[in-house]
Amino acid sequence: MPKRLPSLSAYGVTWSANKRVAIVALAITALLAIAATAAWFTGRAEHHQNDNLPSQASSSSPTEAAPKPAAGSGSVPKPPQIAEPVTFAKAAAAMLWSYDTRDTSRDQQLAGMRAWMTKETKYNDWASVSGQVPDPLLWSRMADQNQHATATVTEGHYPGAFKQALAEDPSAITEAYIYVVTVNGKQQIEWKKGGGGAEERAVTLAVQCRPNHDCALAAIAPSVTQ
Repeated sequence: MPKRLPSLSAYGVTWSANKRVAIVALAITALLAIAATAAWFTGRAEHHQNDNLPSQASSSSPTEAAPKPAAGSGSVPKPPQIAEPVTFAKAAAAMLWSYDTRDTSRDQQLAGMRAWMTKETKYNDWASVSGQVPDPLLWSRMADQNQHATATVTEGHYPGAFKQALAEDPSAITEAYIYVVTVNGKQQIEWKKGGGGAEERAVTLAVQCRPNHDCALAAIAPSVTQ
């Protein structure tokens, strides 16, 4: 049985504990200085009150049908027309954890993922998202084994550090309208000759949701997951 090759969203797991701690510390610092770092950690407050955040209970179900694939992007779905941050983040996480090398080239994968990104270049960290895709050689090897993955999202929530920063200075978040959302779920990976396995996944996303506009992905954020 062929050995499973590294999958999308597996990158960063080998970082040292010290590096992860440093990233989390930097993220929390940025959250507490939210007005000065709106490109990463800002979010919408409809009436400048923390208790007006969209309810997580209204988020879409993990079993909800996925959007249809976009033309020219293989199996990567189009970004959904969703204006609620947690629901959109859950859909984005499912997209990031899903791929199919049998019918999608690496270029198509990247094109499909890029369609989810905010068009506001000031807040668009494409490198953090595109970095989830293996290099061309590894993608080719994955394709040789027909490797593909599907995702199940179990929940999404606002990290405590983000909610705290929002509560401390709700007026500071109205420049970029970016939420920080942590999503948890599972990735099911399969390849030739019946090979496969499942892995737990978690990702923290920066999602831009301006008033009267659909949400868009801004970045994969540091792992502030509490």
